[in-house]
Amino acid sequence: MRAEPCHLHVFLIATSEPRGRAAIVLADIRSPRDLKDLTPEQLARVSSEIRSFLVHSVSRTGGHLGPNLGVVELTLALHRVFDSPHDRILWDTGHQAYVHKLVTGRRDFSRLRAKDGLSGYPSRAESEHDVIENSHASTALSYADGLARAFHVRGVTDRAVVAVVGDGALTGGMAWEALNNIAAAKDRPVIIVINDNGRSYAPTVGALAQHLAVLRETGHDGLPRPSVFEGLGLHYIGPVDGHDIGATESALRAARDVGAPVVVHCLTKKGRGYRHAEDDTRDHFHGIGAIDAATGQAVGSGSSRTWTSVFAEEMVRIGASRPDVVVLTAAMLAPAGLDLFAGAHPDRVFDVGVAEQHAATCAAGLAAGGLHPVVAIYATFLNRAFDQVLMDVSLHRAGVTFVLDRAGVTGDDGPSHNGMWDMSLLQCVPGLRLAAPRDAVQLAAQLQEALSVSDAPTVVRFPKGRVGPEIAALERVGGLDVLARTVPARDGHDVLLVSVGAMARTCVDVADGLAVHGVGATVVDPRWVKPIDEALPRLSERHDLVVTVEDNVRAGGVGAAIAQALHDAGVAVPCLNFGIPADFLSAGGRDEVLKEIRLTPTALEREILRRLADRSRPDTATGTQPTGDALAASSIAS
Repeated sequence: MRAEPCHLHVFLIATSEPRGRAAIVLADIRSPRDLKDLTPEQLARVSSEIRSFLVHSVSRTGGHLGPNLGVVELTLALHRVFDSPHDRILWDTGHQAYVHKLVTGRRDFSRLRAKDGLSGYPSRAESEHDVIENSHASTALSYADGLARAFHVRGVTDRAVVAVVGDGALTGGMAWEALNNIAAAKDRPVIIVINDNGRSYAPTVGALAQHLAVLRETGHDGLPRPSVFEGLGLHYIGPVDGHDIGATESALRAARDVGAPVVVHCLTKKGRGYRHAEDDTRDHFHGIGAIDAATGQAVGSGSSRTWTSVFAEEMVRIGASRPDVVVLTAAMLAPAGLDLFAGAHPDRVFDVGVAEQHAATCAAGLAAGGLHPVVAIYATFLNRAFDQVLMDVSLHRAGVTFVLDRAGVTGDDGPSHNGMWDMSLLQCVPGLRLAAPRDAVQLAAQLQEALSVSDAPTVVRFPKGRVGPEIAALERVGGLDVLARTVPARDGHDVLLVSVGAMARTCVDVADGLAVHGVGATVVDPRWVKPIDEALPRLSERHDLVVTVEDNVRAGGVGAAIAQALHDAGVAVPCLNFGIPADFLSAGGRDEVLKEIRLTPTALEREILRRLADRSRPDTATGTQPTGDALAASSIAS
């Protein structure tokens, strides 16, 4: 079923426009229509200017530089062949959509991934050209299948559905679930463009990567090789040089005319046109902070350690003393902090590709085989493996440790990357134990504690960014660390502040602020927030109000679990819970987002004082004091 191969066209990149023809520059491209009539020379110039723009802009703001430098010509070809937004172009993962943003009229990259600036991913609020705003991989093919089915049901025949998916995203199981359905429907054309650069965050792994490597050889020696896609019944066109606009356009037009599901296999180079990114072997330029564009070196990074680096260093130490410890990553070896472990213990590292579900259940199998696996992923991606954590790990009482990086508010990557659901999802998993370290010392200690558990899953979660100074405990009560204690003024209120993880410094600051108003406060860090330590209800009885603060959605989170524990223990002290609202948070710096959702010391102090004042004020209707239940109910409604 192989479609006719496309001839490769080579365009000469002119250094200047022919006399008498107006020079086309990037500033002249305000919509995809402006690309339609450009000459090869003009396209080459626009491609060069786009790359210069990306390096200049993203080096200042940070963002996904390497992936976007690699799709310049492919994006131009897509918009010349198809008529977006009438034709639907879907970008899998979305970190390769900066060029798409530029040619669809979005030029202001000065606040990329910042509050009130451009999203780092497709955004339907920004443009009608953005169909989906997924930034979790391997989903675009399912969206495409659904769109094609909808057009078929409605009798729409003049709109193409195009899904651009990376070779790395094809390691995710959901992509193959979609392919299984797409290939079976010969009358529902979907054009699948594989952007094959041999990498996701890291080199693509597994049998699929090996197969794509074989197919790439067709472009070198001209010998046709059967593809797995043809085995599924899909038409296959390629491989095509994705940096040759003419060849790519020819392939896309041929695919559009097939009238059935078809794969267009485009070969691209990540970081194309920027030497530092092209030479990058560790994918530092996949997603960057601010850099010096001339040298490619990070700027303004300081010397403070990050949470990820603390985890990475501790894992190397653990690996040296625990030969049973192995690690798994879902295509994110370096971002998840496992590259140091891989250097020290290469035979004990398993990259399973973009496959969090498989990682979790594979880990259960490793545990059954006598090892202790550590699954290191971003907190937002744990959502994808919840069923496996519940039924494949916890049900089997498997000694697996999940390490969740980027937990809580991550900020600049927008709503899809905030790791704000994990502690709520995990509260209902039987037997699971959940740690939220407050600083680097506790991260190392609690990781060791987690790895000592062999008969249940354990989770250690920590935020993005730089780890702050150690917050030493004054004493330990049960399993709780007491971090601060202030004495109330005479007849003043006494509050128990329960800080969760990285919110410890915030809670200590709140206690200091309350003391100014004569309100006493004891700040405790539970360390392990699931199960709730039995010392917490006993300690709560000595206070007028319990306040929980967590960097997680409040609905079903740690605060809710503590309130339930107090109720079950017969403790009548009201419990006021602060956390992230159950909403999708807009992009912005972590501090900006925390301020917006009122998880700052000033905002928390003000709200606690207001609630205490309400509690002390006689009810205007009955002349009675509000009950603890009434206060607790008001906290839930806020």
